[in-house]
Amino acid sequence: MGKVIYWMNTSIDGYIEDRDGGMDFLEPSEDFQEAANDNVRRISAFLFGRRLFEAMEKPWTQDLGKEGAPAVEREFARLYKETPRYVFSDTLRTVPDGVTLVRRADAVSEVARLKREIDGTLQLGGAELAASLLDLVDEFWVYALPVIVGGGKPYLPVEKKLRLRLVEHRSFASGIMYRRYARP
Repeated sequence: MGKVIYWMNTSIDGYIEDRDGGMDFLEPSEDFQEAANDNVRRISAFLFGRRLFEAMEKPWTQDLGKEGAPAVEREFARLYKETPRYVFSDTLRTVPDGVTLVRRADAVSEVARLKREIDGTLQLGGAELAASLLDLVDEFWVYALPVIVGGGKPYLPVEKKLRLRLVEHRSFASGIMYRRYARP
Protein backbone atom coordinates (compact mmCIF):
# COMPACT_ATOMS: atom_id res chain seq x y z
CA MET A 1 0.00 0.00 0.00
CA GLY A 2 1.22 3.47 -0.87
CA LYS A 3 1.81 6.38 1.43
CA VAL A 4 0.55 9.88 0.59
CA ILE A 5 2.78 12.71 1.71
CA TYR A 6 1.83 16.36 1.38
CA TRP A 7 5.00 18.34 0.70
CA MET A 8 5.08 22.07 0.12
CA ASN A 9 7.72 24.71 0.67
CA THR A 10 6.62 27.68 2.76
CA SER A 11 7.69 30.98 4.22
CA ILE A 12 8.35 30.77 7.96
CA ASP A 13 4.96 32.39 8.50
CA GLY A 14 3.32 29.46 6.70
CA TYR A 15 2.53 30.66 3.17
CA ILE A 16 3.14 28.83 -0.10
CA GLU A 17 2.29 31.91 -2.19
CA ASP A 18 2.50 35.59 -1.34
CA ARG A 19 -0.51 37.94 -1.51
CA ASP A 20 -0.03 38.40 -5.26
CA GLY A 21 0.12 34.65 -5.95
CA GLY A 22 3.89 34.75 -6.38
CA MET A 23 6.22 31.96 -5.33
CA ASP A 24 9.55 33.61 -6.12
CA PHE A 25 10.38 33.83 -2.40
CA LEU A 26 10.61 30.03 -2.39
CA GLU A 27 13.85 29.98 -4.36
CA PRO A 28 15.65 26.86 -3.09
CA SER A 29 19.24 26.82 -1.93
CA GLU A 30 21.70 24.21 -3.15
CA ASP A 31 21.62 22.28 0.14
CA PHE A 32 17.83 22.14 -0.03
CA GLN A 33 17.91 21.11 -3.69
CA GLU A 34 20.20 18.18 -2.85
CA ALA A 35 17.77 17.03 -0.13
CA ALA A 36 14.85 17.45 -2.54
CA ASN A 37 16.64 15.27 -5.07
CA ASP A 38 17.15 12.57 -2.43
CA ASN A 39 13.43 12.69 -1.62
CA VAL A 40 12.33 12.61 -5.25
CA ARG A 41 14.42 9.48 -5.88
CA ARG A 42 12.04 7.68 -3.49
CA ILE A 43 8.80 9.06 -4.91
CA SER A 44 6.63 6.75 -7.01
CA ALA A 45 4.33 9.47 -8.38
CA PHE A 46 3.58 13.17 -8.12
CA LEU A 47 -0.03 14.22 -7.47
CA PHE A 48 -0.57 17.90 -8.33
CA GLY A 49 -3.33 20.43 -8.35
CA ARG A 50 -3.48 22.41 -11.60
CA ARG A 51 -1.74 25.57 -10.40
CA LEU A 52 1.21 23.76 -8.84
CA PHE A 53 1.48 21.53 -11.91
CA GLU A 54 1.67 24.61 -14.14
CA ALA A 55 4.29 26.18 -11.85
CA MET A 56 6.42 23.00 -11.90
CA GLU A 57 6.04 21.56 -15.38
CA LYS A 58 7.78 24.04 -17.69
CA PRO A 59 10.72 24.90 -15.44
CA TRP A 60 11.51 21.25 -14.72
CA THR A 61 10.80 19.74 -18.14
CA GLN A 62 12.13 22.47 -20.44
CA ASP A 63 14.10 25.26 -18.79
CA LEU A 64 16.42 23.42 -16.40
CA GLY A 65 17.09 20.42 -18.59
CA LYS A 66 19.27 22.73 -20.66
CA GLU A 67 23.03 22.92 -20.52
CA GLY A 68 24.35 25.55 -18.17
CA ALA A 69 21.88 24.90 -15.34
CA PRO A 70 23.56 23.77 -12.10
CA ALA A 71 24.10 19.99 -11.95
CA VAL A 72 21.87 19.60 -8.87
CA GLU A 73 18.99 21.29 -10.73
CA ARG A 74 19.56 19.26 -13.91
CA GLU A 75 19.41 16.13 -11.72
CA PHE A 76 16.09 17.24 -10.22
CA ALA A 77 14.73 17.94 -13.71
CA ARG A 78 15.73 14.44 -14.83
CA LEU A 79 14.14 12.82 -11.77
CA TYR A 80 11.00 14.94 -12.16
CA LYS A 81 10.55 13.95 -15.81
CA GLU A 82 11.08 10.25 -15.03
CA THR A 83 8.45 10.19 -12.26
CA PRO A 84 4.80 9.63 -13.23
CA ARG A 85 2.79 12.81 -12.74
CA TYR A 86 -0.96 13.11 -12.13
CA VAL A 87 -2.66 16.49 -12.39
CA PHE A 88 -6.13 16.98 -10.92
CA SER A 89 -8.05 19.59 -12.89
CA ASP A 90 -11.44 20.26 -14.41
CA THR A 91 -10.10 23.07 -16.60
CA LEU A 92 -7.09 21.52 -18.36
CA ARG A 93 -7.94 19.73 -21.60
CA THR A 94 -4.52 18.35 -22.53
CA VAL A 95 -1.32 17.48 -20.71
CA PRO A 96 2.16 16.49 -21.92
CA ASP A 97 3.23 12.89 -22.40
CA GLY A 98 4.08 11.27 -19.07
CA VAL A 99 1.30 13.15 -17.26
CA THR A 100 -2.13 11.72 -16.42
CA LEU A 101 -5.04 14.14 -16.28
CA VAL A 102 -7.69 13.34 -13.66
CA ARG A 103 -10.94 15.23 -13.15
CA ARG A 104 -10.77 17.20 -9.91
CA ALA A 105 -14.15 15.77 -8.94
CA ASP A 106 -12.60 12.27 -9.01
CA ALA A 107 -9.60 13.15 -6.81
CA VAL A 108 -10.63 11.25 -3.68
CA SER A 109 -11.46 8.01 -5.48
CA GLU A 110 -8.40 8.21 -7.76
CA VAL A 111 -5.93 8.90 -4.94
CA ALA A 112 -7.49 6.13 -2.84
CA ARG A 113 -7.03 3.79 -5.82
CA LEU A 114 -3.42 4.89 -6.36
CA LYS A 115 -2.72 4.45 -2.66
CA ARG A 116 -4.01 0.86 -2.83
CA GLU A 117 -2.21 -0.02 -6.08
CA ILE A 118 1.15 1.75 -5.84
CA ASP A 119 3.60 0.45 -3.28
CA GLY A 120 5.56 3.59 -2.63
CA THR A 121 5.37 7.26 -1.86
CA LEU A 122 2.81 9.46 -3.57
CA GLN A 123 3.89 13.08 -3.25
CA LEU A 124 0.90 15.39 -3.06
CA GLY A 125 1.31 19.07 -3.89
CA GLY A 126 -1.14 21.93 -3.99
CA ALA A 127 -2.85 23.37 -0.92
CA GLU A 128 -6.45 23.16 -2.10
CA LEU A 129 -6.03 19.64 -3.48
CA ALA A 130 -4.37 18.54 -0.23
CA ALA A 131 -7.18 20.06 1.82
CA SER A 132 -9.73 18.07 -0.21
CA LEU A 133 -7.71 14.87 0.32
CA LEU A 134 -6.87 15.45 3.98
CA ASP A 135 -8.20 12.07 5.15
CA LEU A 136 -5.88 10.26 2.70
CA VAL A 137 -2.69 12.07 3.71
CA ASP A 138 -0.30 10.00 5.84
CA GLU A 139 2.48 12.56 6.38
CA PHE A 140 2.97 16.31 6.12
CA TRP A 141 6.36 17.66 5.03
CA VAL A 142 7.19 21.32 5.51
CA TYR A 143 10.31 23.03 4.22
CA ALA A 144 10.19 26.54 5.73
CA LEU A 145 12.45 29.02 3.97
CA PRO A 146 13.86 31.94 5.98
CA VAL A 147 11.50 34.62 4.69
CA ILE A 148 8.33 36.22 6.01
CA VAL A 149 5.75 37.28 3.41
CA GLY A 150 2.98 38.50 5.72
CA GLY A 151 0.05 36.85 3.96
CA GLY A 152 -1.02 34.84 0.97
CA LYS A 153 -2.05 31.23 0.44
CA PRO A 154 -1.52 29.10 3.56
CA TYR A 155 0.25 25.75 3.58
CA LEU A 156 -3.02 23.91 4.24
CA PRO A 157 -6.34 25.77 4.16
CA VAL A 158 -8.48 23.60 6.42
CA GLU A 159 -10.97 24.55 9.10
CA LYS A 160 -10.57 21.58 11.40
CA LYS A 161 -7.94 20.63 13.92
CA LEU A 162 -5.66 17.71 13.14
CA ARG A 163 -3.13 16.63 15.77
CA LEU A 164 0.15 15.41 14.35
CA ARG A 165 3.35 13.86 15.66
CA LEU A 166 6.77 15.26 14.73
CA VAL A 167 8.83 12.34 13.40
CA GLU A 168 11.79 14.14 11.85
CA HIS A 169 13.32 17.59 11.66
CA ARG A 170 16.42 19.04 10.12
CA SER A 171 18.00 22.43 9.60
CA PHE A 172 20.04 23.41 6.57
CA ALA A 173 23.05 25.73 6.44
CA SER A 174 20.96 28.03 4.24
CA GLY A 175 18.48 28.56 7.10
CA ILE A 176 15.75 26.31 5.72
CA MET A 177 14.00 24.19 8.35
CA TYR A 178 12.49 20.80 7.45
CA ARG A 179 9.78 19.16 9.55
CA ARG A 180 8.03 15.86 8.86
CA TYR A 181 4.81 15.09 10.70
CA ALA A 182 2.72 11.91 10.79
CA ARG A 183 -0.68 11.11 12.13
CA PRO A 184 -0.52 9.77 15.71
